[in-house]
Amino acid sequence: MATTSDTPVLDTLAAMTIDSIERCGLDEGTLILTRIAALAAMDAPAISYLAHVGPAVRADLTAEQVQDILVAVAPVIGTARVMAAAGRITEALGLAVALADAEAEALAQAEAQTRDRG
Repeated sequence: MATTSDTPVLDTLAAMTIDSIERCGLDEGTLILTRIAALAAMDAPAISYLAHVGPAVRADLTAEQVQDILVAVAPVIGTARVMAAAGRITEALGLAVALADAEAEALAQAEAQTRDRG
């Protein structure tokens, strides 16, 4: 039986990412960096990078490591794709921050409503 969700596509993609991490012999950081390189190579949209922000944070990846992977693939995929990837990664990070802020605000409002009732 399927689970009802407000974000079924994102939930499925997140589950696929988690499953891939669990099944892959690479450490989490290397796996995510490999995926970022693949996303850059295929000129992926910002939402594709957004799906990897959480796993990248959990793998303790740094901005420098992501920059290094873009430098490493630049001679293979070209300047235009690397620059597009950098912009889309930046956009994805901005979206992640906005989502986190919205979630924090919703939690704060819920807590305030609970206090007001009690």
